[in-house]
Amino acid sequence: MAYLKFQADYIFTGTEMLQGNYVLITDEAGTIHDIVFTTEAGDDVQQFKGMLTPGFVNCHCHLELSHMQHVTEPGTGLVDFLIAVIKQRNFPQEYIFEAMHRAEQELYNSGTVAVGDICNTTDTVSLKQKSKLQFYNFIETIGFTETKAAERFAFSKNIEEQFQSSIVNHQSSIVPHAPYSVSKSLFELVNNNASGKTLTIHNQESVAEDALYKTGISQFSKLYGALGIDAGFFKASGKSSAQTYLPWVSNAKHLLLVHNTYISEEDIKMSKQQAATCNQELFYCLCVNANLYIENKMPPIDLFRKNNCNIVMGTDSYASNHSLNMLDEIKKTRHESAFSIPIAEILKWATINGAKALQMDGILGSFEKGKRPGIVLIDELTNEDISYKSAAKRII
Repeated sequence: MAYLKFQADYIFTGTEMLQGNYVLITDEAGTIHDIVFTTEAGDDVQQFKGMLTPGFVNCHCHLELSHMQHVTEPGTGLVDFLIAVIKQRNFPQEYIFEAMHRAEQELYNSGTVAVGDICNTTDTVSLKQKSKLQFYNFIETIGFTETKAAERFAFSKNIEEQFQSSIVNHQSSIVPHAPYSVSKSLFELVNNNASGKTLTIHNQESVAEDALYKTGISQFSKLYGALGIDAGFFKASGKSSAQTYLPWVSNAKHLLLVHNTYISEEDIKMSKQQAATCNQELFYCLCVNANLYIENKMPPIDLFRKNNCNIVMGTDSYASNHSLNMLDEIKKTRHESAFSIPIAEILKWATINGAKALQMDGILGSFEKGKRPGIVLIDELTNEDISYKSAAKRII
C-alpha cells in the first residue's frame, strides 16, 4: 500500500496541537494511518508552511438560500430579516441552482467536509447526489397554528422521504424551525419521529422570542401579520422560550441549538440539565458572522465556556453572511474574543465537536487511525496562530 506523508509547522489533530516534529501519514484515499515523529517517517514527506487540521464541519447552513447574497439588508433585526427573506426568496430555479452550486464549491474548496444543511424543499437533492461533501439534511418544518400541525408534518415527511430515496449515505431528520414558528402540536410530531436522530432549532436569536413566551407580546406580531397568521390562540408560558420548548424535544439523541444570541446562563444550565435527564448530547452552534449581520450582537461565548458546553460552528446562509468559509467564522470568533480563546479550542469546535453533533465522528473530525476526515492547510500564521491573512486550502 502506498502512503502519503504530510508535515507542517503545526498539526492540529482534532483534540490537540502538535509542534512541527510530527508527520501525518495517510493512504492515497486520505484514510488516516498514523502520526509519527519526523525521525520515524522515512522519505517522501511533503512539507507545508502553516497548520494542518482535519476538515471543517459546518453545523448550520442553508444552501437553499445561496441565491440571496446581497439581497437582505444587514442590521435590521431578526423579524424584519425574516420578512425580507420570505418576500424575496423566490428567484428563477436556474438562478437558484447555479447559486447553490457556487456555494457548495466554496464550502468544499475552503476545507469543509460536512454540512448540517437546513432544507425546506428538495432543491438541493440533485446537487447532493454528486457532491463530495457529507450532509446531515435537516428537513425543516414550520407551522405556528395548532390545527395545521398534522398537515405541516406530513409535508415535511414527504420531503424527507424524497431525500432518503435519492441520496445514499446521507442522514436526515425532520426538525422544528424555531419556537416562534412551530406549535406545540407540531413539536410533538417532530419529537415522536426523533429517536436516534440529531434535531436542530434556531434558538433565542432575538429578544422578541423570549418576550413572546414570557408575556405573549412581542415584535413577532409583525411577522404573523405579514404572514396572515392570527396568533390570538397563543398562550404565554411565563418562562423563556428555551425553558418552555426543550421538554418537547426529549426524544432526540443529539440536540443542536443554533445562534443562541440572547440565551441566559439560567437557560444554559436548564438546557444542560434537561439534556442530561433525557440522556441527550447537547450542542450550541455559533454563527457569529450571521449574528452580527442580523442583530449586530455576539452570542455569549464566555457563558458557554464557563459552563463547559459543547460548542460547534456554522456559517448560516448567504442571506445573512458574506461567505460560507468556516475559517472566516474562526477568525471572527478570535477577533471578537480579543484573541482570548486558544486557537486549538476553536478548531476543536469546528472539527471534532461538529462531527459529533452530526453523528459523523466515526469517520470525520480528527486525525485518528481509520478515519477519513480530510486534510486542510491553514497558511500565513503569525506567532503560532492564524492571522487576518490566513487562508484555508484543502489538501485532501
